[in-house]
Formats: sequence, structure tokens, C-alpha cells
Amino acid sequence: MEKYDVLIIGAGIAGLYAAMQLPASKKVLVVCKDIPWECNTFYAQGGMTTALNEADIPSHIADTMAAGSFHNSKEAVEILSRTSLETTQDIIDKGMQFDTDEEGNILYTKEAAHSVERIIHAGGDATGRYMHYFMMVQNKHKLQKNTLVYDLLIEDGRCFGVKATVNYEPTTIYADDVIIASGGIGSLYEFNTNSRTVSADIHGICVEKGIALADMEFMQFHPTVFVETPYARKLLLTEALRGEGAHVVDDEGRRFLFDYDERGELASRDIVARGIFTHIRKTGQKAYLDFSMFEKNWFEHRFPNITHTFASLGYSFPTDKISISPAFHYANGGIKCDTNGCIEGMEGLYVIGEAARTGVHGANRLASNSLLEGAVFAKRAVDHLLSKAHKVIEIPKFEKDYGNILHKDNDKIYKHKLRQIMWEDIGIIRTTKGLHEAKNLIYDMKNKEIGRLLELRLNTASAIVDAALARTESLGSHYIESDR
Repeated sequence: MEKYDVLIIGAGIAGLYAAMQLPASKKVLVVCKDIPWECNTFYAQGGMTTALNEADIPSHIADTMAAGSFHNSKEAVEILSRTSLETTQDIIDKGMQFDTDEEGNILYTKEAAHSVERIIHAGGDATGRYMHYFMMVQNKHKLQKNTLVYDLLIEDGRCFGVKATVNYEPTTIYADDVIIASGGIGSLYEFNTNSRTVSADIHGICVEKGIALADMEFMQFHPTVFVETPYARKLLLTEALRGEGAHVVDDEGRRFLFDYDERGELASRDIVARGIFTHIRKTGQKAYLDFSMFEKNWFEHRFPNITHTFASLGYSFPTDKISISPAFHYANGGIKCDTNGCIEGMEGLYVIGEAARTGVHGANRLASNSLLEGAVFAKRAVDHLLSKAHKVIEIPKFEKDYGNILHKDNDKIYKHKLRQIMWEDIGIIRTTKGLHEAKNLIYDMKNKEIGRLLELRLNTASAIVDAALARTESLGSHYIESDR
């Protein structure tokens, strides 16, 4: 029997930083669905927010609360900002190198809805990639790839481990404590910026087990994404581009975002995404990101990743402008937990990172707060886990196994249909009529001959629709238009 002290589901920043906090004396297993770098952390470009010092904490809290439409938990936001001083320093002390000037001072940048420059970055526009590599190297515990979790072993309010396929073989993994760090729900949407592994399976298991999801109506769409590629994961153009002064223009070269908000390109993400989406729909014109104001060498140095990625597609930045569209980016809602990652009424189960709903983001996440959230709440969950008295537990027998029915023949067709429904009816702009239609279509799909993994996706999709229908007023990233 495979049994661990701690099992961590997910190898992004939250999972790996949690692993870094666990002593080598603990028997720990970190699992990921695919290869370790196929996760959202790896694709994070802009940077990581940190309070600059004690004096900046109130301002960072105010910016986070305002971006979240004051739907945030003030307590969680205060913890995020205050703890950032400690976690950022810890990450730097352990050897992570952020971008600096010639004198070795850390460089800070500004992104939309931040009142000051407080975002640190690495590799110009490859922060997530650098941080992920750094944490992989730091990890002293066993990391296992190709591990797909399809059930949580829960009985009488306690989690005993998981059922998973390891290299396609059904396997049961037992653990005293399980930490969910499995990320968000991106693959549910036709246009998204997420890793292909992020498909809301664990959220779907929680729905089935009666573990609460919260704030699921608040799905964040990134305003500036290149969607003209054949793959589900579309290419993100970081918000830092607009932070540094790039313009959003239409076919006529007009900066139309000022029609929607006096801050133009630097309004919060939900406003910018809606502005672009509405303008494209209303005028039939395309929207573009224009970098022509930047000097070539400076641009290449500041955004090397974007310069090279798009050069391979035939673009020459900063001279060329590029067409953009909003795309699904981040789940503000998730598995409901407290500020230690504990799930109410559930022993031995924690949730951290994007999978969790701590209340820190409210109705809309402030740019670059996500990497920070992953680190801060990973540390808190591990502190809580290590402070508990150790109890010897008798493991019950778990009979039911879905391992052989993960996929059915028509799953791919339904999966594609679901992604279209999510984008069209549960996307940037919603109507009650569209939400009801989506709810019915999802219900119909649930009653088809489908595999376990698609059923879990549909559970999560249902939770998003139900939450969106329950909130009849627009708030933050949930925007409901009256049915015409």
C-alpha cells in the first residue's frame, strides 16, 4: 500500500512552495497530471505582486479590494499583503533571482489598477517560468508526473487519499493529509490562456462529495490574447505591456477604451476585457495591441519571451501591431476554504492557489496577485498542517473505482460543445436567457453516455452556471446584460 504523510496534487507555484515548506523528514509526494511544467505558473508572464514595505500594505490592500469590487474578504487580503513581505524575502533568500538594474536593485513594474509600481518580475516577461524552475530545483520531495486524480477518498468528514491513474494505471494513494493545488478551470472555455491540464476535475469531485465551491460566477477574462492559433491555449500578451505604455486600437487606429473608462488601457481587467469584447461586437472591427511607441532594443530586453514567441509566427515587434481578443484567464472562485486552506467539516484536506477560494480576489483578481497568493497561502496551509497533533488513523476500505471508465467514445464531441457553450453563454457578457439555455444543455450532456472526467467537468460547469444565475446584478467579472 502506498501511503504518505502529505500528498500534494499539483506542481505549480502553490504546490511546489508548499513542498518547499515541508521538512525532508516528512514522506511527501507531489503529483502532476502531465509533465511538471505543463501548469499555469509556467505560463505566467507579468510578475508577482509584493507589498514594497510596511507603508505600502494599506495601498496594496486598497487596490486589491477595489479591483475585487469590495466582494473580497478583508481579512484574507490583509494576510496576503502583510505576509508578502515575508514570503517574497524567503523566495529571494533561497536564491530566486528577479530582474534588477545595473546596481542590483530589484526592478518593479506597474500593471492595471495598481496605484504604485510593486510587481517584481524575472526573465523580463517569463516570471512564472523562472519561478517554476527555481521551485522545481528547490523541491526535496518526490515529484511524480502523469498522475491524474479522479477521486478523493472521503469518509465521515475525513480525506484518506486519492484514486488516480499513474502512467494510465489505476492506483490508490493514501496520505494523512492531502493538499489540493490543482489550479483553476481554464479548459472548460473555448478561448483560454491556461495550460491544457487545467480542467476542473478536482472541483467536479468536490461538487460530487458535497464540498462547497464559492464565487464561481467570478471568472476572469484576460483582455489581450492572440486567439488566432489552432490550439485551445491561446497566447497571452501580458498586462505589463499596457503597464509600460502599449495602446489598444481598432482598425482606424483609435484608442477606443477611453469610451468605456477614463483610465483607458489601464482600467481593471474586467472593464478592459468587456470594452474590447463590446467594441468588436458593436463595430465589427478588430482590436489590436500597438507597440510602435517602444524602442526596439528596449522592447526586446523587457519582453524577450513575447518577442521570440511571436517572431516564430512572423511578427516583428515592436513595429507590428497584433490582433487581440479577451480569453478566459483565471478563476477567482474555487473550493471554499479558510485562510489556512482548511475546508469546513473536512479533516486532512487542504486547498491552496487558484483552486482555492480564500476570498482574497473578490469579484475580480488584481493583476499579478495570483503568484503571490499561491506562495502566501501555501505557507499558511503547511504551517497549519505541521502544527496539528499527529493521530494514527485506521483507513477504511474504498470499493468503488472509476478507473476503467474515465473516457467514453463521444466525450471529445461533448467536450468541444461544452467549451463553446461556456464561451458564448457563460463568458464575458451573460444574459439570463443564455445562462438558462447553457444550464439545460449541460444537464442534457450529463445524461449521455459519458466518461468520468467529462462528468467532473460538467459538475464544475453546472456550479458556474448556478452561481451566475443566482447573482442577478453585475459585479466585477460577472457581467449580466438584460435580455433584449
